[in-house]
Amino acid sequence: MGLIAPLAALFGLELENVAARVRAAAIIYGLIALFLLTAAIFLTVAGYLALADLFSPFIAALVMCGTFLLLALAVYAGAAIAHGNQRRKAIQRRRSSESGAFVTTAALTALPMLLRSPLVVKLGLPAAAIAAVALLRESRDDD
Repeated sequence: MGLIAPLAALFGLELENVAARVRAAAIIYGLIALFLLTAAIFLTVAGYLALADLFSPFIAALVMCGTFLLLALAVYAGAAIAHGNQRRKAIQRRRSSESGAFVTTAALTALPMLLRSPLVVKLGLPAAAIAAVALLRESRDDD
């Protein structure tokens, strides 16, 4: 905590500028949101009045209510689908990392036992080196 005060003093001017810009942007976007909300309310009232002119005021209220309930249901369904997709991707990433860790652990566990065999040392190490060189050349060709 003792280091925060000197750092704040060092960057004080920049922090003040950033804070002022954030404050101004928050006020501007807040006013925009307020005006958009007001416009949406008047649009809803205009739609109600138009429907009330065509039908009775009770039917117009029911139509508006049903429309907004369907919109809310559509937003909820979209959010649920997006949440399910995010969960599925997170599960796939976790499984991929777990399987990679399992293969790496198995290889590191088996390596000392394999290196005891003279045949693996004489044939396996040069083959692994050739495979590594081939993979490096392929990755350079792709770049």
